[in-house]
Amino acid sequence: MEKIYEAEVTTVAGRNGHAKSSDGLLDIDVRFPKEMGGTGGATNPEQLFAAAWSACFGTSITVAAGIEKVKIGEVTVTAKIDVLHDNGNFNLGAHLLVKINDVDYDTAKKLVEVAKSICSYSKATKGNIDAIYEVVTN
Repeated sequence: MEKIYEAEVTTVAGRNGHAKSSDGLLDIDVRFPKEMGGTGGATNPEQLFAAAWSACFGTSITVAAGIEKVKIGEVTVTAKIDVLHDNGNFNLGAHLLVKINDVDYDTAKKLVEVAKSICSYSKATKGNIDAIYEVVTN
């Protein structure tokens, strides 16, 4: 495969630190959330991952609609990323709520299935974390 883009972000001090991209567009503090014993007050890796996955999946729905030759309205994807803990082991869980306007449920469900094979985040996490894709239509 040919590389067409590379994101570069450096984080100093891990989950209680600061992350900055090489182009300066991302420049943020990161903190453990209060629910994990931290101070909160800043973003965290799970929020950043949720933002990335939801953005990618929304675009993948639009691409899937083009492939399937389906006219759709606005697409909204809400990603919920869970940190799971069991006997010292940590894992992630995901729940993507996908709303596609102006299509019926069956069409939306088909587009979600196609988008799962397009979205790089869905492909990267397949088989690695439990992911639920929930479809909502208007």
